[in-house]
Amino acid sequence: MRKIVTALAAVAVAAGTLAAAPAATAVQAGYDPPPIKWGPCTTPSLKKAGAECGFLVVPMDYARPSGETVQIAVSRVKHKTAQYQGVMLVNPGGPGGSGLGLSRLGGNVPRHAGDSYDWIGFDPRGVGSSKPAITCDGKYFSYARPAYVPKTPQLENTWRERAKGYADACAKNGPLLDHVKTIEVAQDMDSLRKALGEKQINFYGFSYGTYLGQVYSTRYPDRVRRMVLDGNVDPRKVWYQANLDQDVAFDRNIKIYFDWLAKYDGVYHLGKTGIAVEQLWYDQQRKLDRSPAGGVIGGDEWTDIFLQAGYYVFGWEDMAKAFDGWVHRGDWQTLKTLYDNSNPPGDDNGYAVYSAVQCTDVQWPQDWNRWRRDTWSTYFRAPFETWGNTWFNAPCLNWPAKAGQPVEVNGAKVPGLLLVSEELDAATPYEGSLEVRKRYPRSSLISAPGGTTHAGSLSGVACVDDKVADYLATGALPKRVPGDRSDAQCAPVPQPVPAPVASGAQQKADADAKAAAQAKQDPLARLLRF
Repeated sequence: MRKIVTALAAVAVAAGTLAAAPAATAVQAGYDPPPIKWGPCTTPSLKKAGAECGFLVVPMDYARPSGETVQIAVSRVKHKTAQYQGVMLVNPGGPGGSGLGLSRLGGNVPRHAGDSYDWIGFDPRGVGSSKPAITCDGKYFSYARPAYVPKTPQLENTWRERAKGYADACAKNGPLLDHVKTIEVAQDMDSLRKALGEKQINFYGFSYGTYLGQVYSTRYPDRVRRMVLDGNVDPRKVWYQANLDQDVAFDRNIKIYFDWLAKYDGVYHLGKTGIAVEQLWYDQQRKLDRSPAGGVIGGDEWTDIFLQAGYYVFGWEDMAKAFDGWVHRGDWQTLKTLYDNSNPPGDDNGYAVYSAVQCTDVQWPQDWNRWRRDTWSTYFRAPFETWGNTWFNAPCLNWPAKAGQPVEVNGAKVPGLLLVSEELDAATPYEGSLEVRKRYPRSSLISAPGGTTHAGSLSGVACVDDKVADYLATGALPKRVPGDRSDAQCAPVPQPVPAPVASGAQQKADADAKAAAQAKQDPLARLLRF
């Protein structure tokens, strides 16, 4: 549900695996995939982890199992212990995120609790190294775009035409656009289960991956063994209302970030109060709208860069240094680097798949007047992200594929899941985790009061990570408590302390935490998203 989707796709192209897989021989009465032909992976990180790679062949349309096929890129890091607990499929979110590198994630689980699983990374259909991969217009996120906030009818029309142009460009992907819904990715997961010779799967889903886990477990409850769902999508709100709710939450979180900058005014010199920092930030946005820095960083790019602060605390210092550098030294090159990290030039695979899934999982409103009304209403309360998010999703108004019906998520028959959420998560607001907990009566929820990091498990917070390890090792869950609340509470991922301020011990602790977070973020293409 927003900008980080483009960063996730960057790892997909680099994570190429093997030559094309053999053609499928389809069998109806449930599709039976051909065996995966495993071989060496080509990327250094997967090779270093001892992973093997291959392709899963599945029907493009499960209603026509003998028809055209697609190839799902898959990686596997095998278990390292005598006790084998099955396969652990992983999804990083998105939709549109490459998960091929996530077969390495097991090494981040404390106490070697991940070592008894085969960790399975995969690029969902249309993503990254899977074939075919969806692309539409690689120049769509080029620099110095029209200002997000449509203060004139002409500007509004410009953005509507841009969004329609992107949707029109996506039509070149043909029939695949009709077959990338979440329910079809869930079917691919079950085909992967069959190809791996397993009766059940384990699953670790981040962000949108939690919704994929919800859909899979609703459809195949008896095929679920264990699931960790971190940063839970609210199944009541896919996807239009979910994005409006995000807008309000991101506005809250950026104010938290501005307060943090004010706390360290002695380091960054951006304002002694959050309000002062906020005023400076919007002043710079207006300045860049009028005259993009270096001809590339306009007000839109400025917003997109700092949107990351609403997702995670991990990059707060980098963004603060870039803000400081621009205001005090005119350094726009650092801003450009941060923007390019989230929006790799010429690569729109992540955004294309994001749009293809969200626009067809469910029918979006087709009345632009409703979009306009809802956006302005939200903008007046939460100006930071609202119009940018609307234009990000506006291709759904003219999407060249048919929308389906969302799955009614029901976990009544699903064994115990472990749910995780920081309580000020903006990308997937906490209410979503409470709703999922209601729908899965055997689940338990770990929350982090006051935390703003999205999908932050396995980031070095021992309270959370140890509970994940216990669950993966034995199936043990925090004891479920009565009421509409979490079952266990942990400290959130801590806000950073700038090096000039931190003590030597604090600097070491921060460095260790950053290294642990980076170890997870690397296979998640550094920025997990929604």
